[in-house]
Amino acid sequence: MSLNVEDVMVEEVVTVETEATVQEAVDLMNKHEIGCLVVVLKGKPVGIITERDLLKRVLAQSRDPEKIKVPEIMSAPLIVGKPEMKIENAVKLMFKSKIKKLPVVQKGRLVGIVTLTDLTRFQPPMIKILKKLSITELPPKRLKKVVDYYVV
Repeated sequence: MSLNVEDVMVEEVVTVETEATVQEAVDLMNKHEIGCLVVVLKGKPVGIITERDLLKRVLAQSRDPEKIKVPEIMSAPLIVGKPEMKIENAVKLMFKSKIKKLPVVQKGRLVGIVTLTDLTRFQPPMIKILKKLSITELPPKRLKKVVDYYVV
């Protein structure tokens, strides 16, 4: 049985508006105990803020999170998947794009999110896909830990 992204995605995605400060985004992430926020402008997804973005673009540069707006540090353009996309294709897109979190969009509207870790935990056949991909393509450095954990 082949699964689609819509079969495994988390549907309740926590978002942050573009006018928000980085401190407000961090507070949201802490409140919900999550590692990323999808950034929206008038309800449309336009970017993503991850823990990595906060480390590289705020902490490492000693910037004040109260004074920085979300768009200044978010990753954009947003790379997205579609609900009907096969899981294997989603993983290939994540490898190719060197990302671990894939927002899911349908008709311009955010409908969910999947992470590489969620996918590997969810379905043992994902391990086969990761093994196959690891042979033909070197996993991105940030994904190596996840791949090594599940594949080795």
